Amino acid sequence: MKPLKLILSVIAFVTCTFSQAQVSVNINLGNPPAWGPSGYTEVRYYYLPDIYSYYDVGTHEFIYTKNGTWVRTTALPPAYTRYNLYNGYKVVLTDYRGATPYVYYKTHKVKYPKGYRPGPQKTIGLPPGQAKKLAAGHPHAQYRGTAKGHGHGHGKGKKH
Repeated sequence: MKPLKLILSVIAFVTCTFSQAQVSVNINLGNPPAWGPSGYTEVRYYYLPDIYSYYDVGTHEFIYTKNGTWVRTTALPPAYTRYNLYNGYKVVLTDYRGATPYVYYKTHKVKYPKGYRPGPQKTIGLPPGQAKKLAAGHPHAQYRGTAKGHGHGHGKGKKH
């Protein structure tokens, strides 16, 4: 009886150990912003070289220095509130795991200086208002802006 219990105990132990080794971790990083680069769904951070900041995809926060301290906010740094995120280049940090990407800030700042653009970068979505320009399927799209006299300043005026 003892050998049977011993064998069953060993089998149970091996089974539990093996099943624990099979556990995988699936982290949902959140939805990337429309201005984010396309093709990177499983990334957590972007480095924005033009504004010396990071963006956390999971928390939807910008990370930048303020008075010498790294802060996280949902808004752009005050000096860059008019910065166009669709036009700026985003460096996708695919090799970093953790909560403080800025520990590599000195390296990122040298490797990706302000104005860094190795090539065109397609965004996930369109900038606000741009979808109207792509209304090629709209039934009257070919007539927009071509009709004379049907708007303010498009006609030849009154002839007296």
